[in-house]
Amino acid sequence: MQNPSKRFAKQSYKNNNGHKYHYPILKLHDMDATPAWLSQQIIYHILIDRFNGIDTTKDSKKPEFLGGNIQGIIDKIEYLKDLGITTIWISPFNKTSAYHGYHITDFYAVDPHFGTETDLKLLIHTCHHNNIKIIADFVANHCSNQHPYFLEAQSNPNSPYKDWFIFTNYPDTYQRFLSINELPKLNLHNLETQHHILNAAKKWQNLGFDGFRLDHVIGPTRTFWKQFSEELKKENPNFVLLGEAWMMGIRWNELSTINIPFKRLRWFFPRRPDKLYKDYQNILDGCLDFYVQQLLSQYGNGFLTTAWMHRHIRRHYKRFKQDYYLPSFLDNHDMDRILYQLNNNKNTLKTLAYLQFNLPQPPIIYYGTEQAMSQEKSIWDCPSHGDVLARQPMQWNTQENDLYEFYKELIRQRKDMLLEC
Repeated sequence: MQNPSKRFAKQSYKNNNGHKYHYPILKLHDMDATPAWLSQQIIYHILIDRFNGIDTTKDSKKPEFLGGNIQGIIDKIEYLKDLGITTIWISPFNKTSAYHGYHITDFYAVDPHFGTETDLKLLIHTCHHNNIKIIADFVANHCSNQHPYFLEAQSNPNSPYKDWFIFTNYPDTYQRFLSINELPKLNLHNLETQHHILNAAKKWQNLGFDGFRLDHVIGPTRTFWKQFSEELKKENPNFVLLGEAWMMGIRWNELSTINIPFKRLRWFFPRRPDKLYKDYQNILDGCLDFYVQQLLSQYGNGFLTTAWMHRHIRRHYKRFKQDYYLPSFLDNHDMDRILYQLNNNKNTLKTLAYLQFNLPQPPIIYYGTEQAMSQEKSIWDCPSHGDVLARQPMQWNTQENDLYEFYKELIRQRKDMLLEC
């Protein structure tokens, strides 16, 4: 089968001077290496609590459960099919103390706010029945401070769970996810803790997921991730593992909580996250591409010339193995929505989306971007919980047909290019 990105290179972006910008080839690769199926996917990123099934009487500006659930996603599969989505990526569904799901209190259970394990099975089945893959967020670095094992470890110095965490001054001082007290860091050097996390991952893998997006991969050691990858690939070689490798916003005193080579040196150069991705080239199938997101956002705001942006994207791709995935995205749940970043200019958003969909890497759409979702002010202008501004409920009652149809056509064209390969 011919390489699809060769076709993308032929269709590469042309500026007003008629200059074409080509990108290195992402080869379709051996199924014994990186799973080839991801290269042909259009991914849709969903925050479960904020997508569908929401209680409209609740205040969406507060960091609380709004009622979005797994059944709500099932009910919108036809919408996603019509758009042309081929993979959905859902936020953590585990039992949790926070609406977004990243504060886990039970790695082996589905949170009742989101539904049941039966609902999750039905979602996976419905996706596969409609030729849609499904990947989920998986958190291995930390848990909620409401997790029963942590509560016991804090209250009982003789607890077997005390060594599951890293207490620096027992019982109130411990390593955390960065500086967030609500998220104690797991001691993954402890074999029992390792097995607990690995077995949880295998449980959800065996339920039928097609892959995981691995939260905060720079927290655990690469040795842990190598074991994690080997164990899951034994179960299913085509299971995709994508890392979130990102250092922006990390403070000097938080470096003790992460495990990457030369971390203090890298702390001085946080705007080059692509260097982090190389750490995981022989461990994971790829990493989410924050570097390309930065370039596209800066270009959209007029800070970069077209030639400069394309030159750096080409160089960026050449740094990696040809079978290493770097899915592109314009925004996500941890940053301002892209339309807000572009001063609500839909035409500029269309330009960036066009560029994104002509890159030789699988594109990701954050829920609502295709419906022109924006926000009132930056998440960084709020003293606390500003991220809820970028996580507002999907606006099902105010459809944005123009942008939706634009994305639909972009997806159709990308699929046509893949079929011609």
